[in-house]
Amino acid sequence: MPIYNPPLKDLEFVLHDVLKIHESDIKGYDDLDRDFTSAILDEAGKISRDVLTPLNAVGDSEGCVLENGVVRTPTGFKEAFDMMRDGGWTGLGADPEFGGQGMPYIMHTAVGEMFASANMAFNMYAGLTNGAYEAIHAHGSDALKATYLPKMVTCEWTGTMNLTEPHCGTDLGLLRTKAEPQDDGSYKVTGQKIFISAGEHDMADNIIHLVLAKIPGGPDGVKGISLFIVPKFMVNEDGSLGARNGVACGNLEEKMGIHGNSTCVMNFDDATGFLVGDAHKGLRAMFTMMNAARLGVGLQGLSQASAAYQNAVEYARERLQGRDVTGAKNPDGPADPLIVHPDIRRALMDQKAFVEGGRAFMLWGASLIDTYNDTGDKDVNGLASLLTPVIKGFLTDKGFDCTVQAQQVFGGHGYIEEQGMSQFVRDARIAMIYEGANGVQALDLVGRKLAADGGKPVMAFFDLVKTFIKENETDAALNTDFLIPLKAASKDLQAAAMFFMQNGMKNPNAALAGSTDFMHLFGHVCLGLMWARMAKSASDSLARGVADTEFYETKLTTGRYYMQRLLPETGLRLARINTGATPVMALAAENF
Repeated sequence: MPIYNPPLKDLEFVLHDVLKIHESDIKGYDDLDRDFTSAILDEAGKISRDVLTPLNAVGDSEGCVLENGVVRTPTGFKEAFDMMRDGGWTGLGADPEFGGQGMPYIMHTAVGEMFASANMAFNMYAGLTNGAYEAIHAHGSDALKATYLPKMVTCEWTGTMNLTEPHCGTDLGLLRTKAEPQDDGSYKVTGQKIFISAGEHDMADNIIHLVLAKIPGGPDGVKGISLFIVPKFMVNEDGSLGARNGVACGNLEEKMGIHGNSTCVMNFDDATGFLVGDAHKGLRAMFTMMNAARLGVGLQGLSQASAAYQNAVEYARERLQGRDVTGAKNPDGPADPLIVHPDIRRALMDQKAFVEGGRAFMLWGASLIDTYNDTGDKDVNGLASLLTPVIKGFLTDKGFDCTVQAQQVFGGHGYIEEQGMSQFVRDARIAMIYEGANGVQALDLVGRKLAADGGKPVMAFFDLVKTFIKENETDAALNTDFLIPLKAASKDLQAAAMFFMQNGMKNPNAALAGSTDFMHLFGHVCLGLMWARMAKSASDSLARGVADTEFYETKLTTGRYYMQRLLPETGLRLARINTGATPVMALAAENF
């Protein structure tokens, strides 16, 4: 069975040494001293290692079962969900007004990485609920909030998001689900939604569906979409549960991975729904949920890479195979451990450098969300919005790549289910697809986010990188190993952005053909910035004479690897972008 050890020291390093959260004046951060965060992370880590990890393989092998309209979750899931609920973990970052603990989003993210690493499919039940909570909290009326949020914060009631229909996914303007207005102010919702994560299960008393539908007579396309709350059970005025609503699970999808999560076909048959926000403004409300979900999916990509990497390291240290070409390292044994071989080291270093850099990127992104929530600073929100498709797309693309590399370390044993490595690969694969496939994330980045507010957010990012370099260039070692490579990569990113500005208007395909390359180029620069910041923090700690020198020296060594071996990919991505649309669009459709 795969192992999982929570990366507590690494999380604390990013939170306190790199981001220095306790020194920040962001609301709630003054409570986040090392003792407090250590207690939270340590307890979450124990739950992840001791409770959720053993259930991961159970969920994968048993899956969910639909019986008489009720979905039975895998053995142990309900008990674990009760424990998470009783411990207050489901409301960690939620508003105290509705029973949440009100912790900053950065703590929700740090804890969430461990929960998702240990058991991604299980964590989705609470994760989808949190996204639905966010949408209702931001756009719902006071009455809707009072009715639904307290129970959703505790996960006594869970939540879902219902967008996709059999004939439309990304193109939501084609959706057919309709909502007929009623005299009492409610609506009758009729239609079918597919791919609904946690759409039906046996772990909560009620399930609160957020459903996109069209009110007859509204505008065509996406301008006519509204958002509705459609509960599984109606809620009485006193808060008790009433009659069953006209919503049911028609089927469970047979999936490549995340078997422990119920992915449902949901049928709405004159189901009673309640409008969230304004009529025909549903996408604005749903995007609140989707943006939260996209950050959560980026975290899933990182989490699966982290868990798979840990198992690959363990196997490489123990598995004896071949001899070190420079001389035996295990002369008393029949062979040397795999970890002596350079190509195994390369694969492990690729994973380690990505996981640790991605973790810092994810937590930095979370700190931007906290900053905006506290200050309302539109510039901070612009930067966070710009980075959202990068976090989602880049971290899930590379996260999946890392799970494949980790599986490869096992050789043939990685292909055998007994080792459990294929589950990381299969579970990570969906993160590249749902909440907007990564190609769509790249199009969003290039087509919308890059030019948003006259390009102000991306210019702010460039200034941020430039300022960091300038402030630290007198440090010779940091400059040579980290700042010079970061500067070169940032110039590649600027050149790519300039190419789009010069060519995108007259030939939009010239920009869109390079969108995925641009997303990856941007992602590498972000991780390069994170590694430069981590290197500075590690160097400062060593200069102060900290006790655990090995931890900080290892950080520097791993960072140098990233800058020397992975960051130069920005040059390749720029070269592809500069070819424009011609190589991509040259073939006629019939010649494929």
